[in-house]
Amino acid sequence: MNGDRGSSEERNRAESRQFDMFEDKLLQLYQEMIAVALAKVYNKSDAQDVVQEAWVRILTKHHSLRERDKLQAWAKAITANTASNANRQSRRVLPSGDREWSAGLADVREESDILLEIRELLGQLDPKTRALLLYKFYYGYKDQEIAAAWQVPVGTIKARIHRTKLRLKQWMTQ
Repeated sequence: MNGDRGSSEERNRAESRQFDMFEDKLLQLYQEMIAVALAKVYNKSDAQDVVQEAWVRILTKHHSLRERDKLQAWAKAITANTASNANRQSRRVLPSGDREWSAGLADVREESDILLEIRELLGQLDPKTRALLLYKFYYGYKDQEIAAAWQVPVGTIKARIHRTKLRLKQWMTQ
C-alpha cells in the first residue's frame, strides 16, 4: 500500500512538472497571442484582456490538447476565437427606451467600471503573479496545492498573495 502512495506522489509530481512546462511554453507564446488579438480588436488594452481570457480557457482545457507540439496553433486559434467573441459582444446594444433597463443602468455601469479597473490592474501584474491569483481566487486552489504544483514552500505562496493583494489595494486607492 505504501508503494501505491509513492507512485501516486511521483505521478502527481510528474503531472505538476508537465503542467509547469506547459505553462512556460504558454508564457513564451504571450507576444504572439497579443499580435493575434491586436489583429482582431485593434486596441492594446482590449488585446491584453482577450489574451488573459484566452489564457484562462487554455489553462482550464489544457488536458484536451492531445498533441503538445500543437500548442502554438491551438493557443492562437483560441485567442482568435476569443477576440472574435469580444468583438461580437461589444457590438451588442441595449434597448434605449426600456425603463426597466435604464433604471439599473447606472449601477451596471458602475459595476462594469469597477470590473474594468480590476481587469486593468490585473493586466499590470507580471504573468506569473496573475496566474497565482487566478489559481487562488478564480479556480479556488488552496495555498498548499499551488505550492505543491509550483514546488515552492506554502509560506512563499501566502507571502506572494498577501503582497499582491496589498499592491492591488494600493493601486485602487490612488
